[in-house]
Amino acid sequence: MKRRLFALIPLTLALAMGAAQAQTKWDLPAGYPTSNFHTENITQFTQDIDKATGGKLKITVHANGSLFKANEIKRAVQGGQAQAGEILLVNFENENPIYGMDGLPFLANSYADSRKLYAAQKPALEKALGAQGMKLLYAVAWPPQGLYVKKDIASVADMRGVKWRAYSPATSKMAELIGAQPVTIQAAEVSQAFATGVVDSMMSSGATGYDSKIFESVKYWYDTQAWLPKNAVIVNLKAFNALDAATQAAVTKAAAEAETRGWKLSQEKNEWYKAELTKKGMKILLPSPKLAADLKQVGSIMVADWEKKAGPDGQTVLAAFRK
Repeated sequence: MKRRLFALIPLTLALAMGAAQAQTKWDLPAGYPTSNFHTENITQFTQDIDKATGGKLKITVHANGSLFKANEIKRAVQGGQAQAGEILLVNFENENPIYGMDGLPFLANSYADSRKLYAAQKPALEKALGAQGMKLLYAVAWPPQGLYVKKDIASVADMRGVKWRAYSPATSKMAELIGAQPVTIQAAEVSQAFATGVVDSMMSSGATGYDSKIFESVKYWYDTQAWLPKNAVIVNLKAFNALDAATQAAVTKAAAEAETRGWKLSQEKNEWYKAELTKKGMKILLPSPKLAADLKQVGSIMVADWEKKAGPDGQTVLAAFRK
């Protein structure tokens, strides 16, 4: 009996080692809280992959900038420090103008136009990421961006000198054009920045305002619907190519489902966020005609500047969008 048990031990160990070797583990850093709809969608995406592959590919989600800060995630994926990650595309406009396209004010300021822009932009996005050793898995838009400010305003002139949260080249440029003082603040730091007076205004969605409890420090949100920036979930190309064909197919399928689900979630939660902010004491207002006209003028300047620096590739995408 003992001989039989001893004979089984090497076989059991071999099977266990084989199972361990067959399982692949990835890290997926994300920049937003676990309660944010983007993070919830990513979590469902990783669970779908786990189920579809029978546990062969395990992906650990690291939310709220806990593994890498939001602006560090792209480099981490590119360098293989993380196999996959979630990025806000507009943060990387300085690397390639294509990344910043959905942060241009009033170019695409509805869900329908944002989807149209994504369709025109996607081949160029895939090309840009591929050249940097990465692959686009899916992208989902944030709700439309509005203006958070600590005082009632009627025009851009009322914004001069305010401390403005900048998180991308476009938001820094916008601050410059309206005469505000740009201060770089990542999503995970927004609540503290407003509470301590580091910033007193920003252009962002109802989702960010709700997640960061900005209602504790700010009472005005102007529903300008300025743009719908996208978060993209990307993967290191070498890590993806190292998967077997069946696992690759499972990742691709789960990504397509996450994209469809994410856009639906974004649109559904847009009104919910505004309602919740109202319950918390915020005033949700439409911009005055003067403020709306001023902001659209700023947007026109920024789109024209972007078109000049984007070159033929960017102009091709813009022309496709405008058809």
